[in-house]
Amino acid sequence: MEKFTRTMRGYDPSEVNRFLDNVIKQVDKMVKLIKEKDREIKLRDKKIMELQMHIAETNKLRDKIAHYERMESTLRQAIIMAQKTSDQIKSNAYRESEVIIDNAKKNASRIVNEALMEAEKAEVEASRIRRNVIVYKRKLKDLLQAQLSMIEDIEKVNF
Repeated sequence: MEKFTRTMRGYDPSEVNRFLDNVIKQVDKMVKLIKEKDREIKLRDKKIMELQMHIAETNKLRDKIAHYERMESTLRQAIIMAQKTSDQIKSNAYRESEVIIDNAKKNASRIVNEALMEAEKAEVEASRIRRNVIVYKRKLKDLLQAQLSMIEDIEKVNF
C-alpha cells in the first residue's frame, strides 16, 4: 500500500499524482493486453476459417481421388484437433481477459475507496488543526492582553 508524505494541508499532491499516474499506466497495460488477446482471437478465428475452407476442398477432392481417402481422414482429425485446440485457446483467452478485467475493476475500486478514505481522514485532521489554531490564537491574544494590562498597571504605579 502506498504511503504519502503529509504536508501542512494534507498529503503531498505530487506524490498522490505520481501514484495515480502509476495506477493509470498499470490499467493501460492491462487494456493493451486485453486488446492483444482480442487480436490473437481474431487471428485464430481467421485460421479456423481457413481450415474450414480446406475441409471443403478436401471433400471435393475425395470424390475425384479414391486413393487419398485415408489421408483425408487423417487430415480431418488433425483439423478437428486444431479446431478444438483453437476453441480451447479462444475460450481460455476470453476467460483470462474476463479475469483481468474483473481484477482491474476490483483494484480500481479499491484504490478509489482507499483514496476517498484517506482524503476524508485528511479533511478531519485539517479541521482539527484549524480548531486548534483558533484556540491557540485566542489564548495567545488573551495572554498578550493580560500582559499589556499588567504593563499599564505598572506604568500607572511608577508615574
